[in-house]
Amino acid sequence: MAAETAQSLASGGSSAPRHVAIIMDGNGRWAVERGWPRLVGHRRGAERVKQIVRACPDLGVNWLTVYAFSTENWKRSTEEVLGLMKIFRRYIEREAEGMSGEGVRMRFIGGRERLDPKLQALMTAIEARTAGNTRLNLTVAINYGGRDELARAAARLAQKVARGEIAAPGEADLEACLDTAGHPDPDLVIRTSGETRTSNFLPWQAAYAEYEFTPTLWPDFTPEHLAAILDRYGLRERRFGGV
Repeated sequence: MAAETAQSLASGGSSAPRHVAIIMDGNGRWAVERGWPRLVGHRRGAERVKQIVRACPDLGVNWLTVYAFSTENWKRSTEEVLGLMKIFRRYIEREAEGMSGEGVRMRFIGGRERLDPKLQALMTAIEARTAGNTRLNLTVAINYGGRDELARAAARLAQKVARGEIAAPGEADLEACLDTAGHPDPDLVIRTSGETRTSNFLPWQAAYAEYEFTPTLWPDFTPEHLAAILDRYGLRERRFGGV
């Protein structure tokens, strides 16, 4: 199906979203349903990210943003949080070479100050290493919360006003202070696992995004699932408040 969708997009049969954002939900549940520790599900989920990243360019997607760890996820058990951070470190270390070779530019959004210094250093290094790549823009949200991002952006904007850099701030000025400054807004937001909440993910950026909620748990979400969702997206009429 993925190949068929790519061919359809190339022939103009449907329009692909330029930017897809995904709330990758259901890793722990996937593992528990099989009698395994929750971290097994998170490791499977990380493997799934690689497959989806590789599929996106052929499906016409230029920007992919994934929700890896929210500001609320610190409430989970210490064992799970530490395990997740270890998975993030391993993912970045192992994928750095592949990402660079495949033309993927990797960036991170979210507050970094609470993250382990080694993880922060790895994030900065892979951002620098892949900065010139253009085949796919991959953004990973770690320790990200939309309200937290807006609060931090408002503080930055207030500092600019106090310094006299901006006299009458507007939407564009606030947007320039967001973690995603310079990124296009998502056209489509997908949430896996059957939940129908936005969970504090990109509230500013996704104001006019289309949403798709799928019951498929993230470790089971294949490029074929993504291709089918993109096909449905191509049938939607987006009016952005117009008629």
